[in-house]
Amino acid sequence: MLEARNLGYRVGERWLVKGVDLAVRGGEFLAVLGPNGSGKTTLLRLLSGELRPSLGEVWLQEKPLAAYTSERLARVRAVLSQNREMGFPYTAYEVAFLGRLPHLWGRRESLEDHAKVEAALGRAQAAGFKERLFPSLSGGEAMRVEVARLLAQEARLFLLDEPTNHLDPRYALELLCLFRALAYEGSAVVAVLHDLNLAGLFADRVLLLKDGRPVAYGAPQAVLHPALLEEVYEVPFHALGQPGAFRFLLPVPKEVVHGG
Repeated sequence: MLEARNLGYRVGERWLVKGVDLAVRGGEFLAVLGPNGSGKTTLLRLLSGELRPSLGEVWLQEKPLAAYTSERLARVRAVLSQNREMGFPYTAYEVAFLGRLPHLWGRRESLEDHAKVEAALGRAQAAGFKERLFPSLSGGEAMRVEVARLLAQEARLFLLDEPTNHLDPRYALELLCLFRALAYEGSAVVAVLHDLNLAGLFADRVLLLKDGRPVAYGAPQAVLHPALLEEVYEVPFHALGQPGAFRFLLPVPKEVVHGG
């Protein structure tokens, strides 16, 4: 569904992303990991079409991303960015309804559009506060509404930039379970994450970045290896669990490792 070929993005003489190759099929969940400043958000903006690559290209459903009109692109992929503030006093329902806008070109909203928004709010567990003003919602509630907006968009590709940021463990797990379910239903999901253990639990594959360049790309059990993670994050890691199964990854201060 989504493919990046030798993807790069440069600002001046500095490459924020360079040499990224990836492919995500329908039914797959890809986690993008790396320390702060490693190019994760820039990569997601390239994959979404928000930024134009300096090098390489992005293909979506066997067509170059540059060949899509903004209308057609909005019907195929949905984006959850880090900046989720709403400058107008919309209700939660109105924010969720924004997901239907790509489908309203040349026509008026219908009862079917409203039914799809109601269904999206229900699946995101946000129906109970749909009449409240969006700025009055807690972080977890606002995230549910944003997820409902993405669901109402009926896209096949979901691009998520740190979706669990500022969420407590319950909300983080419920959100990732929802997108894991969407992948099982045939959608493709690409999520920038900071939590290595959540990535290991939910992702089919992991892309590990450092300084804008790919360090490893593959199954979580192959990529989330303590020695490799220490190289990227510059802190030792200890893996708890049995080899071949999911192992909990714990960063360990160097003074503890060396007995300081």
